[in-house]
Amino acid sequence: MSPAAQTDRLDAPQAGPGTPRSGTLEATQVRAMFDRISGFYDLMNSVMTAGLHHQWRRRAADLAAVGPGGVVLDVATGTGDLAVELATRVGPTGSVTGSDFSEGMLDRARVKAPALAFEWGNALELPYATDTYDAATVGFGARNFSDLDQGLREMTRVVRPGGRVVILEITTPTKPPLSTFFRLWFDRVVPLIGKIAGDPEAYEYLPNSVKRFPGPHALAGKLADAGLVNVRYILTAGGIIALHVGEKPAPPA
Repeated sequence: MSPAAQTDRLDAPQAGPGTPRSGTLEATQVRAMFDRISGFYDLMNSVMTAGLHHQWRRRAADLAAVGPGGVVLDVATGTGDLAVELATRVGPTGSVTGSDFSEGMLDRARVKAPALAFEWGNALELPYATDTYDAATVGFGARNFSDLDQGLREMTRVVRPGGRVVILEITTPTKPPLSTFFRLWFDRVVPLIGKIAGDPEAYEYLPNSVKRFPGPHALAGKLADAGLVNVRYILTAGGIIALHVGEKPAPPA
């Protein structure tokens, strides 16, 4: 692990009261927003992260710990970048399903990776059987869940005992100078980029959703509350990116 990364571990639920909602828009508004920005979503991701989002997705795939023949669900898959990375891990004998509630984003994903299965699905009511997947992942989408606790419960439900749930998200750094840069970037530069791209609402929503999303320790507590064990997280990119992972326990004998 690089010196820029740090880890913490949580073995019992510790989420505090009053954890804020994950966003500021209703689910129908979020869906419409992602439909609108689907055409330039990938470009904006690369601009805003200097292309580093691919590296972070690779780390999320590492934490999913799936190999050849694995069966994986990528929730809120967007244009499918994390699903594509996971497909390199499971190989031709495995399968990756990308699920999203934005048809605009799914259309882009299907063009990008026609060999993968991209399906419409509501993260709060996943249309998949219990104990099905070796891992369930979400990359930069959990903060868009209108009910984060329910979304985490659903991801846990569809994973088989021993399988993993992985969350990759932006988080708010607390130590300067990066915390100062983060505020300037997300409060001023990102909305400006959104105006240039022609959708200021979408890129005002982004910093607001990050601010309202639980911090790393609180999110780890929510994963434990959802029924996962061995929950731990990694902070990287100076504390801007958090990767969480937990395992679904085997049922009592």
